[in-house]
Amino acid sequence: MSAPFHFNNTYARLPARLFERQKPEPVAAPERFAFNDALAADLGLDTADISDQQITDWFAGNGVPPGADPLAMAYAGHQFGHFVPQLGDGRALLLGEVKDCLGLQRDIQLKGSGRTPFSRGGDGRSALGPVIREYLVSEAMHALGVPTTRALAAVTTGEKVYREHPLPGAILTRVARSHLRVGTFQYFAARDDVEAIQALVDYACKRLYPETLEQSNRAFALLQSVAKAQAALVAHWLSVGFIHGVMNTDNCAISGETIDYGPCAFIDEYNPAKVFSSIDRNGRYAYANQPNIAGWNLGRLAEALLPLICVNQDEAVEQANTALEIYPVELRAQWLKRMRAKLGLMDEDHADPALIQDWFDILEAESADFTVAFRALSHAANDHDAAEELSFSLRLNDHPRFRDWAQRWKQRLEAEPNHLASVQQRMLATNPAVIPRNHQIQRAIELAEQCADFSLFKRLGNAFSLPFDERPEYAEFQQPPKPEQRVLETFCGT
Repeated sequence: MSAPFHFNNTYARLPARLFERQKPEPVAAPERFAFNDALAADLGLDTADISDQQITDWFAGNGVPPGADPLAMAYAGHQFGHFVPQLGDGRALLLGEVKDCLGLQRDIQLKGSGRTPFSRGGDGRSALGPVIREYLVSEAMHALGVPTTRALAAVTTGEKVYREHPLPGAILTRVARSHLRVGTFQYFAARDDVEAIQALVDYACKRLYPETLEQSNRAFALLQSVAKAQAALVAHWLSVGFIHGVMNTDNCAISGETIDYGPCAFIDEYNPAKVFSSIDRNGRYAYANQPNIAGWNLGRLAEALLPLICVNQDEAVEQANTALEIYPVELRAQWLKRMRAKLGLMDEDHADPALIQDWFDILEAESADFTVAFRALSHAANDHDAAEELSFSLRLNDHPRFRDWAQRWKQRLEAEPNHLASVQQRMLATNPAVIPRNHQIQRAIELAEQCADFSLFKRLGNAFSLPFDERPEYAEFQQPPKPEQRVLETFCGT
């Protein structure tokens, strides 16, 4: 048998206390309902000589592909502000690592593959619903250009998992630049294991931020690099209306990728205080709180790195704070860059922040749909009829500030160096027509759970793959939910 996975398992060669080796638990009757051919090609996976059943078995954990070295990673984490010193992969296994077509090392992980030493009494399994949600949303985020983990495959297990009631089980195969988290460093900081933290720093610098390897203080350089990556990520989230929902430090990847799509959601009507997660009762991870929480998480990473930044505690704190000063500056710059693009602006103007904020104030006051509003604005950039339709469809005619704002925006566009037709095309390539909406995802989950019907799952996947295109066959997915269709709460997969 040829080897479809060309593994080079660098994490498994780190000190053994960073993980626990563990084989996946077999399942009763696996059936593959999704496989990402494009991602498989990017990863150089050669499945031509492998039977479908063998591939399904590997993605279900009913066998281990040649060269894999399955392990559960150790990590801790602040969960809603409360520190838990031991979490770890309780229902996931890192099968191994491969190099993609760009020469970047990528993790391949099974999620829902059974109990591990970190399961803490859990069953180590995943229900079908969370697998569908993560598959669809992570791939949609990739298509939107947001740094994210990817979905390679999904299988049903032929077994039930028990949450509030019995549900069909499933396993997701996830791909990431790395599964290192802020919580990974916290795990060893809580144990005063400076040697392990040094190993993690050296590993992260080499794998994710090679430009830091020549720096005299790698821990300081790593902290700065992670801060920049998080700033870019959160700004991108805000630009597409994404709410992660559970920004615990164990869900904060130092690669700057979106990871762990539990109670995530995209906002419909714009509300900066919007929360979907059923367990986020105080709005800690609300849409507009995400920049501050990402900064808070970076502070926890800085604390873990202090012994390596400087042996003198006071000097270490001072240097760490200096490293973190880049975060709000970078976040502001990235946010303005993305919001200017959404409004069709390329040049910078000192009045732009006020123009952007006034637009958001209008959207909030009118409870306008975030995605529809920006898409309509894109059409209005070079179309008088579309501009009139914008004010009518979003009920903005009655807003006393809208006409003034629209005039200021038009004047700003006319000062741009490009023709309005080019501005419009650029906006249409920035403001998506289609996003994963809660009610559509929920309907796909219900059909799969109750009827083993994956047709809507597949249609949504196709629609999300080209989010900036207005394709008539997917017009229904461009519409916001009707009042009776709204999904007000989302839930963690555990």
